[in-house]
Amino acid sequence: MVNTYTKARFWKCALQVNPAGYIAYRGTDHGMTEEQYNQELVRLALENDIKVVGLADHGNVDGVDAIRNIMNQNGILVFPGFEIASCEKAHFVCLYPEDTTTVQLHRYLGDLQLLDPEDGVCPSSLSAQQLLQKVENEQGGFIYAAHCTDDSGLLKLRLNHIWKNELLKAAQIPGALDDLKNEVGNGYRQILLNKDPGYKRELQIGIINAKDVANPGDLANPKASCLIKMTKPSFASFKLAFQDPESRVRLNSDVAEKYYSQLERMKITGGYLDGIEIEFSEHLNSVIGGRGTGKSTLLECIRYVLGIRPIGKIAQKQHDEIIKENLGKTKARVELTIRSSDMNGKRFKLSRRYGESISVQDEEGKPSAFTPVDLLPGIEIYGQNEIYEIAQDANSQRQLLERFLEKGLTDVEKAIHEAIGRLSENRKKLVEAQSGVSVIEDEVARLPKLEEQVGQFKTLGIEGKLKIVPLLETEKRLLKRVLEEEGPNLKRGFLAIQDCLPDTTFLSDVALDKLPHADNLREIRAVLNTMRTETEAILQQWLEKYGLWETQVTSFAKNLNTGIKNDEDALEKTFKELPACEGKTGKQIGIEYQRLMQEIERIRPKQTLIATRKQLLSELHNQRRMILVELSAKRAERSAQFERTLKKLNKRLTGKLRLQIKTEANRTPVIDFLLGCRLDGVGEGRLSWIREADTFSPVRLAELIRAGTEALRDEKWGITPTVAEALVRLTPEKILELEEIELSDSIEIELNTAHEGQENFRPLNKLSTGQQCTAILHLLLLENLDPLIMDQPEDNLDNAFIADRIVTELRSAKIARQFIFATHNANIPVFGDAEWIGVFEASDGQAHMPANSQGAIDVPHVRDKAADILEGGKAAFNQRKAKYGY
Repeated sequence: MVNTYTKARFWKCALQVNPAGYIAYRGTDHGMTEEQYNQELVRLALENDIKVVGLADHGNVDGVDAIRNIMNQNGILVFPGFEIASCEKAHFVCLYPEDTTTVQLHRYLGDLQLLDPEDGVCPSSLSAQQLLQKVENEQGGFIYAAHCTDDSGLLKLRLNHIWKNELLKAAQIPGALDDLKNEVGNGYRQILLNKDPGYKRELQIGIINAKDVANPGDLANPKASCLIKMTKPSFASFKLAFQDPESRVRLNSDVAEKYYSQLERMKITGGYLDGIEIEFSEHLNSVIGGRGTGKSTLLECIRYVLGIRPIGKIAQKQHDEIIKENLGKTKARVELTIRSSDMNGKRFKLSRRYGESISVQDEEGKPSAFTPVDLLPGIEIYGQNEIYEIAQDANSQRQLLERFLEKGLTDVEKAIHEAIGRLSENRKKLVEAQSGVSVIEDEVARLPKLEEQVGQFKTLGIEGKLKIVPLLETEKRLLKRVLEEEGPNLKRGFLAIQDCLPDTTFLSDVALDKLPHADNLREIRAVLNTMRTETEAILQQWLEKYGLWETQVTSFAKNLNTGIKNDEDALEKTFKELPACEGKTGKQIGIEYQRLMQEIERIRPKQTLIATRKQLLSELHNQRRMILVELSAKRAERSAQFERTLKKLNKRLTGKLRLQIKTEANRTPVIDFLLGCRLDGVGEGRLSWIREADTFSPVRLAELIRAGTEALRDEKWGITPTVAEALVRLTPEKILELEEIELSDSIEIELNTAHEGQENFRPLNKLSTGQQCTAILHLLLLENLDPLIMDQPEDNLDNAFIADRIVTELRSAKIARQFIFATHNANIPVFGDAEWIGVFEASDGQAHMPANSQGAIDVPHVRDKAADILEGGKAAFNQRKAKYGY
């Protein structure tokens, strides 16, 4: 962009610079010729970044041209003028436009009626009131009260009627405003802050530092200059700044470095916004233009290159349509340069062509792995009506407040989610263990019947002959455990050690190269390698021994199997010798008895297993109770911390909003869960007691369900018999799931609807749409290091609130945060004093925003366009002014 004057910024101005001969008035000498003096003035002005100089010799303008010429050659603007005293002997400095000639200055001086034109120190015969009238209204100059707290100053002379004159726009003080705190009664400071009733002004005075520069070295003193906000330094912009001194006039001592992210530059190639180039201000930016000129498109392009999706479905659809229509046809490209506070002020360039992924480059132009979310984690972008969507959704409101939460609260939230995860795992184990116990209990329950059957066999007189059968079954069970569990388990345990042996590849020579203590790390690597080598050797020795043990066990097992088989073969003969009974041969009876004993031997050990499983169940239940206690404590801690955060926010929102926490008030998840269980005869209406109960919690409800219908009825929650009967029929697993439901805290937001006078706070759901959106905007304007971007916030806002509240907040918040608004409302760019206003126009199906349509309200073209677009033009504005009677 060729034109660099496209946004307002603070320019350093030294407004009481004297020519070479002035020092003689003080009876001293700087020892320089006029040319040397002027050269030194220029050098020090450049060195101290002074862009504007005001010349103010006592009643003398002879040195103006020499200084002005050399300053102008070096890009420094000069406002010629002089210092003069009124007949009350109060001193003033009078400055004039940069092109005012020396001849005109002499005429102005003559018109101000100095008592002795040859002695500029002598006062004028005009009063201070007359001087203000002459300089401001007749000569078109600018006049300020010089050293107003000194002996010849306006305040020292107690000329309060002059102080309150609206033609007086500025007053010079010797240093910082806080330096006047020690002044008797804090009087001067109270007057300068416009808090003294006797000196109260409609427009607060502009406070400046402009120490007399009698020697070039004085320019280096911070008290010799002040900061004036202008798009391009000019006398017209300079004078306009004092119409809004709160925003546009600062002392050097007022400037505190603020660290926050910002969008710096934007460029669009192709599409409806082809050729648009913008250098945003770090403070307040306003995009204006007629409908359909491209305001919303510009903001949606920012959203597109950042890869941020809108909140609501309607907003998402609108975003996709705008991007497709304005970028899609020509595969246009958006490029954005940002400064990231999260990355310690580093700059990154983001770019995205339609249909492609986002590209991120660092300051050196190299590809970066960071995403836009990494760089601007707190950036907020809201399209038309998105604020309204937030105002209707409690979860969105809570998300909005989460950025103010203390880090400890984030840790608590994490601990709560982890605890719920452990509850879920515990439930799965409980269900599995309970199921296992049930199966085993069913099998063990068969033992009495099986043993009774054994008794029947005893009546046949065959017990003595078959007494070896249960013994052989016991031996087979024991041998099976040896072969399948004990030995193999031991081997698996040892082999698992191999997976845990030290791996020193992470300590390679390449990894240690250039590390300051590489030798120490190499020594550690050597020990780890030795540990691995010796452990592997021990493992090998053990495996060899295990092989021997395994061979021995296998040999003994073979002998045992042979013995069992021999005994079972002998049983075959015994079976044949058994007497027949009830149509069954002896062999059939023997085999049946053998199978019966096999089943008994299989089941009998499970009696011990039941006790073990029940002990496991007991331990799991105890674990669950401990997790629930921990969860309760963490939830209480979360609510307490959240409440502390809200108290801090309430202090910052005094007179605007009031926030109150309602602990675990969102009970919809419980209702949804129970409806999903499809309880007989229970619809949503019969569960309304869940929302209405004062002491409700999912854990308490689970306890009552386990206790039965009477307990549910006795809790005084208003549960009907039908619902109670349905609840107690929930499966144990569902009751456990119920305990795991997380209820979020809800935030009650109340807005002070009184414009002035006594506060009147009303809850969000009792407000009009405009008031609801105003409440949300108050939250959006709270501290955040990343930019806030909004499309036509006034669409759903009360206009009076914009003027009275929002603009006031913007003026203070923009010092520490960047704002970009597309708007039709004059209050935001004009009274918010936007540092950058971009005026969109459209012709031949193409949007335009040339450099001369960018700047602050002090740029004539921007000012005129703003009046046409936002006010309907000068005639319409004046007509409204007349009708209102202002």
